[in-house]
Amino acid sequence: MAARFLVHLLLLAAASAVAVTSAAASASLATNATAGPLAPAAPGGGDGNVTGFSFSRFVGANRGANVTVLGDASISQGALQITPDTINDAATFLTHKSGRVLYATPFKLWHREGRHGDEANATAGDGKRVASFSTVFSINIFRPNGTEPAEGFAFVIAPSADEPPTGSSGGYLGLTNAATDGNATNQIVAVELDTEKQPYDPDDNHVGLNVNSVVSVANASLKPLGIEISPAKPTNYTVWVDYDGGARRIAVYMAVAGKAKPGRAVLAAPLDLAATVAEWSYLGFSASTGSKYQLNCVLAWNMTLEKLPCDDGDGDARRRTVGLAVGVPVGVTVLAAAAVLAYVCVAKRRKAAHGGGDDSSAITGTMIRSLAGGPREFEYREIRKATNNFDEKMKLGQGGYGVVYRGVVVGDHTCPGGAGSAVEVAVKKFSRANTQGQNDFLAELSIINRLRHKHLVRLVGWSHDNGELLLVYEFMPNGSLDQHLFGPAPGRQLLGWELRYSIVKGVASALHYLHDEYDQRVVHRDLKASNILLDAAFGARLGDFGLARAIETDKTSYIEEAGGGVHGTVGYIAPECFHTEKATRESDVYAFGAVVLEVVCGRRPRCDVEGFHFLVDWVWRLHRDGRALEAVDARLEGAFDREQAERLILLGLACSHPTPGERPRTPAIQQVLLGSVPPPAVPPFKPSFVWPATDGGLDTVSSTAGTTASQVSLTSASTWSGNFMKGSLRHAFEQEVSDSLP
Repeated sequence: MAARFLVHLLLLAAASAVAVTSAAASASLATNATAGPLAPAAPGGGDGNVTGFSFSRFVGANRGANVTVLGDASISQGALQITPDTINDAATFLTHKSGRVLYATPFKLWHREGRHGDEANATAGDGKRVASFSTVFSINIFRPNGTEPAEGFAFVIAPSADEPPTGSSGGYLGLTNAATDGNATNQIVAVELDTEKQPYDPDDNHVGLNVNSVVSVANASLKPLGIEISPAKPTNYTVWVDYDGGARRIAVYMAVAGKAKPGRAVLAAPLDLAATVAEWSYLGFSASTGSKYQLNCVLAWNMTLEKLPCDDGDGDARRRTVGLAVGVPVGVTVLAAAAVLAYVCVAKRRKAAHGGGDDSSAITGTMIRSLAGGPREFEYREIRKATNNFDEKMKLGQGGYGVVYRGVVVGDHTCPGGAGSAVEVAVKKFSRANTQGQNDFLAELSIINRLRHKHLVRLVGWSHDNGELLLVYEFMPNGSLDQHLFGPAPGRQLLGWELRYSIVKGVASALHYLHDEYDQRVVHRDLKASNILLDAAFGARLGDFGLARAIETDKTSYIEEAGGGVHGTVGYIAPECFHTEKATRESDVYAFGAVVLEVVCGRRPRCDVEGFHFLVDWVWRLHRDGRALEAVDARLEGAFDREQAERLILLGLACSHPTPGERPRTPAIQQVLLGSVPPPAVPPFKPSFVWPATDGGLDTVSSTAGTTASQVSLTSASTWSGNFMKGSLRHAFEQEVSDSLP
């Protein structure tokens, strides 16, 4: 009985989707975050996902959990101390030291396309596809008591999480030693910030690119830029490292913390990671001291990296990429573990007693039937018959959570035609008939079960037999908004202006209901054109609640409790989500803004237009130049209401504001669409996205020495979410980096 009670607790927690608050000791968040599809910039580019993590500070609990601390490194004072930070005798405790701190999980940095017989899609003649990435970190390299600085610090890519080599202190930066320096078997790449001049260095204050050796293949002095890596007065710096896997080039930017990312790289050079590093590599930092010393500290670190496909059968590799969710309270973890154990025991007993059977289906069915006002339950055979045994010809679409089929079922008294009528439905068949699939199924059902709004897709019923998870929705005969904007079927006419404006109003009404009118606040988390369906009268119906989550009315955001990560689709994801990994009403409004501009312009949010890689940036430029109406879909041939078009463009830009607090709320959005209030004021230049977005847009962090307090601001370009992508990076290199080359 106790075991069964624990099982019910676990399933109820999944159905309620209650956000778990992090323990205070685990304030740093580090997860492998899937951010959604990447748009390929070249043949073979972008397979659909990104991954990454973010630390706003570091605590002792990070050690062993999500960072590996090696050699003489440590974690203290909210920072990674890559070499010792101590007031003890310097000659004993500070000199001739080397350390490394690496993210605990390796990442796949290149992939041999030919393994799947797809050489044509390789990005280079070697048949290898290389991941693009963007990392930004805040550092403080401090020389206590005014001593001379030495030796240096580096961002490193390493093949293993091994200790620094013996003899890697001094000029070897914790990377190599006298015996191994220059060996191709090292498989190491590092971006060094060197503060000690060796015979092979330009000076004692430069940035260099190291490949298997501390002798840089490219370097640049920082003195002409007025940057001193280890100044007498403690100074925090922000360093950006962008790598373009398509072009196979690297660029390094550096600025005093709190300043925006410079437009020009301090160092840019070709770099082929596929020919240099291990396919699976670790990312982190390395540093050393010699007879002279300095304190090498990392205060914050953010990484976003293109996620490459795993090879078939590479189970170990897949397991290594499992995200680490930090900060889940111990009590909840123990409860979940106990519930899973109890579930296994109960299932085994029932299977032994009854000769098999799917006990999880019975438990899940019981949970669904207990929902207040639960929807109609279908027998599996009814759904199989309705979809002609899930015939491919009945397939309407496919997403990350499952496949959707068209079907016809016999209606009951709740259907418009009454009992016995033929009702067209859309059947969503979950693709993961396992524990996670059940959680997704229950989470979606628990939210949409009680939602009632004319602009939401209505749930007709459900089925959970034979391990199959099925949700049955009313059928939308006119498909999705995405299909009408970008892939009109034969015989379908282009959406006219009146219909477009009406669709936007319908979506705004549905979003207002979810955010402010329903008894729980619901964040959709995946609002996009393909999830906006059109009924027989072309009325908008917001659907696909597979990512939606309910939050308490006194809360402001929902945090994914198991696995974490950025959810949604690139182009619709608000920039702050890459840092907070929280879903909010403001992030939904950002996605709504992307949809508004998409409807007006007839272009996808992620597109290439006149040198821009995101629609919002192009429209903002036209707005700045007083030419906003030129963004309206040219296929309309001028058949649109100019006042309404201007209203939608300004509303779309306002909703796309990089700062969450500057975006309008849904009540104001509805008033604008009704014409009862003027559209929001939009600045001529798109504001830069600044994170952390605390008061003043800055986060205060104590310096290593403890004598000053500096502010760290990780800033991003307006197209942050695409800067690590191949297309955007390539454009950035062409427009910005070439000037830094000799």
